Amino acid sequence: MWDLFSYGIISLWLEMAGIQTIGQNTVTILKWQTGLPQLISPENSDQILTIEVDEYLKGLAAKRLLTSDAQGIWIQSEFKLLHGHEGTVPMPGASLTKIATSLAALETWGPQHQFETSISTTGPITNGILRGDLVINGGNDPYFVWEEAIALGNTIQKLGINQVTGNLIVVGDFWMNYRTDPIVAGQLFREGINSATWSNNVRNIYNRMPPGTLQPKVAIAGSVISQKSVSTEIPIVRHKSLPLIYILKTMNVESNNELAEIIASNLGGAKVVQQKAAWTAGVPQAEIQLINGSGLGVENKISPRAVSAMLIAIQRYLQTSKWVIADLFPVSGYDRGTLVDQSRNIPQGSAVKTGTLNDVIALAGVIPTREEGLVWFTMINRSPYWEATRVEQDKFLQQLVSLWGVTEVPEVITPQINGDRLGLGASDRNQILEKYN
Repeated sequence: MWDLFSYGIISLWLEMAGIQTIGQNTVTILKWQTGLPQLISPENSDQILTIEVDEYLKGLAAKRLLTSDAQGIWIQSEFKLLHGHEGTVPMPGASLTKIATSLAALETWGPQHQFETSISTTGPITNGILRGDLVINGGNDPYFVWEEAIALGNTIQKLGINQVTGNLIVVGDFWMNYRTDPIVAGQLFREGINSATWSNNVRNIYNRMPPGTLQPKVAIAGSVISQKSVSTEIPIVRHKSLPLIYILKTMNVESNNELAEIIASNLGGAKVVQQKAAWTAGVPQAEIQLINGSGLGVENKISPRAVSAMLIAIQRYLQTSKWVIADLFPVSGYDRGTLVDQSRNIPQGSAVKTGTLNDVIALAGVIPTREEGLVWFTMINRSPYWEATRVEQDKFLQQLVSLWGVTEVPEVITPQINGDRLGLGASDRNQILEKYN
């Protein structure tokens, strides 16, 4: 997990007597009103580009990098096909599947959506002791991590609770550090709110939190219990996650499989993601065949055309917000994550998504050019030679930029979320905290 992105946003409603309530900024979720995108027909490829693609594929074959003839290429401008090679054939797309998960999540919740987790008690608080149980009510937050637990522990302690005589009761869908078992997640939370029990891993996370963050010491005497409901609970704190746009940025920059799986589960599973993504992108459902939301497994199959159509659908969805597609995916020259880990040499300012399986090297995204404007592309190569194939993919994209001309990155794909490691610098994070607290 990247440290600069995981600090989360805490919005608190303190409902105990004598504690002032902290208000909420009202967030209006804007719905997409522009209709379905136009589906490009796989006909009439650009002749010059056809030669370029043929040379690219011949070069891969000559270097013995390919394991089969099933190589997928799709390149288009906003409304014009530039080239398609096996463009409508579903094939393993690896982590390009996360594009479908991102689109389905946006279509369901909107970019500003925040997941809520609340804390309650079942007894009185006297002299720093809660004589009863501490209750954590899960709200499907897919990105509740150590930092959230530490921050909530400090808030609980500020409310006058240092010890809990009863149990920690987990209610609802509470997940922590991508652990979905409520007992395990509860045990992690109990550790997170009591620095006396921290492992070295938690201390390392704490050391990367903002300077001056307190170390909570809320000790729970009882056990961790999972229940469907608690009848006598008294709400004291409400925690809100980062807005969805930032969670999706994390998922895509890190290519975080566990986070993707939890988001897909929240949406109703792989088939729901498949249906929502296909409908919103305006492509036949036969071109998107999913078994999960992360892309693990060759059974996840997406056509190159469908991948590009989903990316364009995301960009159009975000037209009614201040965000752009570059705020969901890693951007060359801005973000680290897989682009740095894989030593990519992708044209500056391109917003892309990588994908890797044992014999799949995939890359999709959008590059700015002078002559063709925004060019949307998908490359799915069947090859076990990861590094060499990535080098060839990057060379091909650089050739496209040379063919159509370099241009400044236009505003429509300039990220608002940019800077350090996950595209979220310290100053950006502070502004977000101020806005949503």
